[in-house]
Order: sequence, then structure tokens, then C-alpha cells
Amino acid sequence: MKNKKIFVWSALTAIIVTATVNSCKKGSLNTSDPNNVTTNQYYKTSDQLTKGVNAIYVAIHSLGLVSREWFFIHDLRSDEVASGGGQLEAPRGQMLNGNADPANSVLNSVWNAWYTAIFRANVVIQNGPVVTDNGPLRDRLVGEAKFLRAWAYFDLVSQWGGVPLLTTPVKTASDFQPRASESEVYSLIIKDLQDAAAVLPEKSGTDKGRATASAANAMLGRVLMQNGDYAGAKAALLKIPTTGVNGYTLTSRYLDNFEEETEFNSESIFEIVFVDKGDGGFNWGGDSPTEAQSTVRNQEYNPIAWRNLIPSNKLINEFENTATGAAKSDPRFHYTCYQSGDTYNKGASVLTDGDQNGNSSVMNGVTKKISFRKFMIIYKEGLPAAGFHPGGNNQRIIRYAEVLLMLAECENELGNTAAAVNYLNMIRARADVAMPPYPTAQYPVGSKADVVKAIMHEKMVEMGCEEIRNIDILRWRKKQYFTTDPFPYFKKGRDELLPIPQAELDNNPKVNGHQNPGY
Repeated sequence: MKNKKIFVWSALTAIIVTATVNSCKKGSLNTSDPNNVTTNQYYKTSDQLTKGVNAIYVAIHSLGLVSREWFFIHDLRSDEVASGGGQLEAPRGQMLNGNADPANSVLNSVWNAWYTAIFRANVVIQNGPVVTDNGPLRDRLVGEAKFLRAWAYFDLVSQWGGVPLLTTPVKTASDFQPRASESEVYSLIIKDLQDAAAVLPEKSGTDKGRATASAANAMLGRVLMQNGDYAGAKAALLKIPTTGVNGYTLTSRYLDNFEEETEFNSESIFEIVFVDKGDGGFNWGGDSPTEAQSTVRNQEYNPIAWRNLIPSNKLINEFENTATGAAKSDPRFHYTCYQSGDTYNKGASVLTDGDQNGNSSVMNGVTKKISFRKFMIIYKEGLPAAGFHPGGNNQRIIRYAEVLLMLAECENELGNTAAAVNYLNMIRARADVAMPPYPTAQYPVGSKADVVKAIMHEKMVEMGCEEIRNIDILRWRKKQYFTTDPFPYFKKGRDELLPIPQAELDNNPKVNGHQNPGY
């Protein structure tokens, strides 16, 4: 955890130096360093606490997480993506092929960045009670910190199993923690999300991008489903309003969920904010409270840029298509993917095979070049700008469509198949999707098993490459819903979890010797 240690040691140095100097004071000599403020000196006002919470968001926006490595770690652990070609870097290729080892740089980046976010959240949560100038704002800020800490731990425990559980700021160089059990980590996550949901407000027109009560309840639904508590998940999800000024509804246009002009729409429950810096270089923004941050996603998946990952044949052929006997071709294929012959740049440019470097795909037996469309910004720009453009398109983390799909799964698991099918049909009835309602010839819904297949299908075509499939695979694998595992490399007893990063093993004596099985 070298990156994490750099940050932690800088904080520890301030604490240790200040404590040492204060212990040597004589008389009225003032030896405090005005340039070295410690956390106990700083967090006294709601304005200062706000800056502390903003620092958590900064860590989550960073290249180590949502700007880059976060979407990679989830997509590479799904069956929705394939290599775009030889340009895919080795660490990502290792993950895609199931060969990641403890030294993998993507894993280390995500691990370190989440623990940076956790450290900052712990500082806010611990110091929140001393802030008295604005009680309602203080409570909201602590609620945001708990939401973000819960998200961090959910990502960690779902991918690595039991992890070191830190609930207070690290203060000394010996504050190492062993791996907690998965149940201990989940208990903290659930408590944090319940606390957050109780104090956070609903959405507003001014504080866009901040966690809300609905975001906390939606995340709680994800977590409880992963734990098999479908009744609890349903209860949390039903707390999300669907009417009034705070209500969430599906947008009539599917692509509104992936374009810059339609950020924070009626379907968006939580999204990470990015800024288009108008920069064609590598200045994407780093771990700074004042520097704007861009996302590299538009570069990584862009049909006419790096194209490191492309839609897998599994994802492409999951969409219902009249060529395969469906009553209607699913328009979400064209909203999710670009293929040669499609227009972009506001209709002024036509995508060709030559534009898309690297590998081809096979759809319905036909070989063709297919790339991702979601979150790409070439819909409104062409070459040369589109060829290298870190973007400002917000990453949607939770949208209302996922809530409906989670409710469908909850109802089906609780024996309410008719209610489950109703939720699925709400998704299919979106104005510019308008797919025939279930049951269909391909997807009957006469039994729980039938509805499971419909849910698995509908979630893939609705939320393809939105960093949800990885979590679904982990849950559905445990429930033995796959007749064949999604990954050809899967080895039971190893590939359920990722390897604990080597740097953590080297630096933490309480974790060393406790690697996940198979590594």
C-alpha cells in the first residue's frame, strides 16, 4: 500500500511532530507551527467539515477510482467486455483473462484509493460531533461520509472478501488491522447506509453530485441483496420516492442517461461529477481539492480512440433481434453500441471499420466492428477532437432503472413472480425502447426459474457496461443460477475473489500470510 502510506504518513508526521513539540513547551513559549495544522485543530466549523467531505469525493473521482480504474476493475470482472486488441495494457489483460496476481497495478490502485477515501471519511465521522455552528449541515456531512465509506467497503468486501476494517483515523505507524470477517464488514456497511439514509436530504437543484437519502437506500438495497436479505432490500428500495419534486422516474429517452447535456435527470439517483477541461493532453486531474477532474473513460472505450475494451459477443448477442426470432429488435443495442455504418458527430460523420482499431466481434454469425457508445462523447464531436479527448461526462453510479430491476429480483425471490414481471415490463415500456412485455416467445415467465432468466436477460441489456454485472455474477453464482459459469477460466475456490495486493501483504504484518485461496 505504498500510495496509501504516503498519504497516511504525511498525516502521522503532522500529529507526531506537533505532539512532540507541545510536550517540550516551557513557560509562554509558543512552539506550534502555523503551517502544520492537525485534524484536532482544524475540524471546528461546518465549513471545515464540508472541505473534509469534499476531500472524500476527490479521492473517489480520482484516476485510482471512478475516473479510470474503478470501471476497469468491474468491467474486467464481467462477461460484458472483450479485449479491443493488442493495445490493451498487460495488467488489464491479466484481469480479463483471469490471470491477475497480487502485484497487478489495477488492483493496487483501486485498493489504495478506496482506503484513502476511507481514511478521509473516518476523519470526518470522528470530528463531526465537535462541529456545533450548523447542526443540520453537520449531520448531513457526516451522513455523506458514512455513505461514501459504505460504498468503499462494499467494493472492497465484494471483490476481496474480508478486508482490514478501519473505523477511526490512523494515528500511529503501528495501527495495522487484520482482515475482518465478511460479516463484520457487511455489518458496518449496512449500519453506515442506514445512518446515512436517516439524515441525508433528498435531491436538490443546487447540491448536485452529493449523496442523498435515495442514494443511500439504493446502495443499501444492493448490499442487502448481496447478503441474501431480499425482504430488507425491498423495504429499502421502496423508500425511494417516485412522485413529487423528489420523485424518480425513467427518462423517455434511454441515452439521456449517458450524455453530458442530460446529467442529473429524473432517472439519476447518484452520479460522480467530471469536468471537460478542454485538454487534449494527459492533464486529467489528480488528488487535489481545487483541481477539476476529467474522466478517461471516453478515451479507453472510444471507437475512434484507444478502444481498449469492446462489447463482448455475449453482450452483443444478448439483445433480442428479429433475425433470431424475436418479435422486435431491441433498440438498446444501438444505444449501447456503435457499429460500422453508424453516424456520430451530430450525424456528420460515419463510423468505418478503419476508424475502429483492433478486434472485430461476431453478431448473429456475422463478423463486424462493434464498439461501446455509452458514456462516449463522439455523438457530438468528430475527428480530430474526438480522437483524444478526456471527457466531462458524469459517471452515473445509480439510476432508477436499476432500482426497478432490483425490486424485480427481490419480488421473485420472495415468491411474488407477478410483481417481479410488472417491474421488468416497466423497464421495457420506456418510450424509446418499447419492447413487447413479458412473457415473450424467448422469455416465458410462468415460474420462478423462468423469471430468473428474464431478470438476468433484462438487466444485461438494460445496464450493459455500467459496472453492475460483476456484482450480479458474484450473487447469482452463489445461488447457482448459471448452468455454465460466465468465465471460461473460472476455478472454484479461487476466482470468486481477487488476490490481496502484494503491497498490503508486505506492509501490513497482520495481513501478511492471509492471502485469498489460490494465490
